[in-house]
Amino acid sequence: MLRDFSAQALFMGLLTAFVGFASSFAVVLHGLTGVGATEAQAASGLMALSVSMGLCAIVLSTVTRLPVSIAWSTPGAALLASSGAVEGGFATAVGGFLVCAVLIVIAGLWKPLGRMVAAIPATLANAMLAGVLIGLCFAPVRAIAFNPLLGLPIVLAWIVVGSINRLYAVPAALAAFVAVLAFGVEIPDGALAGLSAALLPKPEFVTPAFTVAGLVGIALPLFIVTMASQNIPGIAVLKVNHYEPNPGPLFATTGLFSLLSAPFGGHAVNLAAITAAMCAGSDAHPDPAKRYWAAINAGVFYVIFGLAAGAVTAFVSLAPPILIQAVAGLALISAFAGSALNAFKEADGREAAAVTFLVTASGVSFAGISGAFWGLIAGGLMLALSRLVASLRK
Repeated sequence: MLRDFSAQALFMGLLTAFVGFASSFAVVLHGLTGVGATEAQAASGLMALSVSMGLCAIVLSTVTRLPVSIAWSTPGAALLASSGAVEGGFATAVGGFLVCAVLIVIAGLWKPLGRMVAAIPATLANAMLAGVLIGLCFAPVRAIAFNPLLGLPIVLAWIVVGSINRLYAVPAALAAFVAVLAFGVEIPDGALAGLSAALLPKPEFVTPAFTVAGLVGIALPLFIVTMASQNIPGIAVLKVNHYEPNPGPLFATTGLFSLLSAPFGGHAVNLAAITAAMCAGSDAHPDPAKRYWAAINAGVFYVIFGLAAGAVTAFVSLAPPILIQAVAGLALISAFAGSALNAFKEADGREAAAVTFLVTASGVSFAGISGAFWGLIAGGLMLALSRLVASLRK
């Protein structure tokens, strides 16, 4: 293995970890606090996720000798943000995280469940994801309305840098956020002392609570979104780059690491999709057989970044919440555009996709269960009815 190590893979691993962490940690923090986590619990969750996905990437890439990139479930975090606080508080959400992790393990080990997830119409899965994401994608506009002097630099940085290189658009917006926080926001006395105190990692164990609302409103939608928008595309990225992974063990392993992070506030880790292309492509190494080191290096840096999660969370808390939400929204615009396109590009089932999207985007909960689940149910019933009518007409 050491003979396969290269400086090129080291640099790509660092870049992958930086882009993966910087571009979406704001979404994770917003999602965890959205379902009732305190600042300390959100920091613990961010740390647990980052460490877990780093270790998972190291283990899988070492064992398989494939560039298996791991990420936290960014769409899942956006789902949590749109769900809002659940009955029973963050403990109920953690119970949902644990159930979701178990389902991911089962999906990897028991093929029928994996087939059931794959059988969910892609139009409905994408419509649900688009409905989940759209609320956060409004945040940049709201940030400008809140204070143009604070919100506009963040959006402009994303636009200008993104027009040159889309990969660096969100890190540029994050850099603008840091500049705005440093020069445009009045920091209370003693806040910086609290920031230095947060440098040491402080994992917080959360005793899970298991309820029907947590199962149906958190666990099931989180499982579907994570599998449909992260794990399955992650396998596709590896195959596009001429690797032939065995999906089942990879899914099961990410589920196991999700189980480890859940009691400390982490919602889910999974195969990466976007950053997977960075480690699996020729930029990581000319020789495809040696690119796995890029994923291993990315895992090492994810662990390092995770240990600084407390300081990151404390720093972010110094700014008005709408500003970090704006960064999160900018990070999700590309995902929203892709999911909306895939949801409505086919005429067959377009109405069902629209129903799924609208019910999910409404953010309305029934019986304590989030709109994402009801959106998928409503769209599924609409699609089944339209197909039944079409078959009867024949």
